[in-house]
Amino acid sequence: MAAGIRDKVAILGMGCSKFGERWESGAEELMVEAYEEAIEDAGIDTTQIDAAWLSTHNENVSVGKGGLPLSTSLRLPNISVTRVENYCASGSEAFRGAVYAVACGACDIALAVGVEKLKDTGYGGLPAADNGTLAPLWAATGSAPGNFAQLASAYRAKHNVSKEDLKRAIAHISVKSHANGAKNPKAHLQKAVTEDQVLNAPMIAEPLGLFDCCGVSDGAAAAIVTTPEIAKSLKNSDLVTIKALQLSLSNGSEAGHNSWDGSYFHTTRIAARKAYDEAGIKNPRDQVSMFECHDCFSITEMVTMEDLQLSAEGTVINDVMDGFYDADGQIPCQIDGGLKCFGHPIGASGIRMLYEMYLQIQGRAGERQLSNPSIGLTHNLGGSPMSNVAAVCIIGAG
Repeated sequence: MAAGIRDKVAILGMGCSKFGERWESGAEELMVEAYEEAIEDAGIDTTQIDAAWLSTHNENVSVGKGGLPLSTSLRLPNISVTRVENYCASGSEAFRGAVYAVACGACDIALAVGVEKLKDTGYGGLPAADNGTLAPLWAATGSAPGNFAQLASAYRAKHNVSKEDLKRAIAHISVKSHANGAKNPKAHLQKAVTEDQVLNAPMIAEPLGLFDCCGVSDGAAAAIVTTPEIAKSLKNSDLVTIKALQLSLSNGSEAGHNSWDGSYFHTTRIAARKAYDEAGIKNPRDQVSMFECHDCFSITEMVTMEDLQLSAEGTVINDVMDGFYDADGQIPCQIDGGLKCFGHPIGASGIRMLYEMYLQIQGRAGERQLSNPSIGLTHNLGGSPMSNVAAVCIIGAG
């Protein structure tokens, strides 16, 4: 019977490009930038990599189809390279491919790289897919802010939350993330904001204002993984191992009937529960040291805190306002600034989240370093509230 991948795979090295408006660089240069940091961190040569996975969502403006752009840009040694795409969770999907290849014994050392050049689309927002049958029949709005604003309305109605309390909670989330991002030289946005700035910003989709929405950026991130035994033989530093990695995809029930009330992410709850079981975590509120979640919008982060079982259902606003998730709180969230400050180059985001957890566990996060974190969690979400893919990864020391 399958027992999962707990402690079967270690992170050997990671790298991350500077995120932002990278007009001077193509996707190829961004991949090289992230990879050079990762390969130096790993302390190996490119010829030692057995297989690679590339994640990118928008093939038209990023790197094109297939795995060849990664192989040629990095001069990989004629190994297999697989391009994957799973909406905004594409980065987590690439990491899963590399991790599973090592866990099953197919590879000794594997590489995952995520990249996106969204600024090259020439317009704001994420690239829009062509309309099929589902969108015009079932979606009340075609925009991401509009879809996630409905999540806020559903949560407020279910838990009898006033509009003012909800706005102040999501404003606090944005202020917290910007304060963290101001300490991160690789973030796109590195300036703190005030609650008044957030509350008085232009409205995008009620109740989400300008500062409640993540930006559009270019960026890349990379991870090199291997077995714990190989990692010990190559590096003197403390190991960071994968404790769990779970994905859950919508099966149509959210959009198919009214059993889902629109106030939470069904897939996130499933992926989180499976990941905690795989990692042996019984009480995540006490055991998780820090986490990165998919804060495409501040309301998404707030709802996800409950879906990850870190706040009890209906209580997250109290935790947020009490500073529970602040940098000096019990479980810091988005300690690097999150999507809110990095933006969301789709293929890169999932691996970028892991990069921060990896640095924190190794004590290498500089000005934003937390005190002795041992367990880091990442949550990567793709799609809309009514149809999505959720990825939860847990890594830890030793």
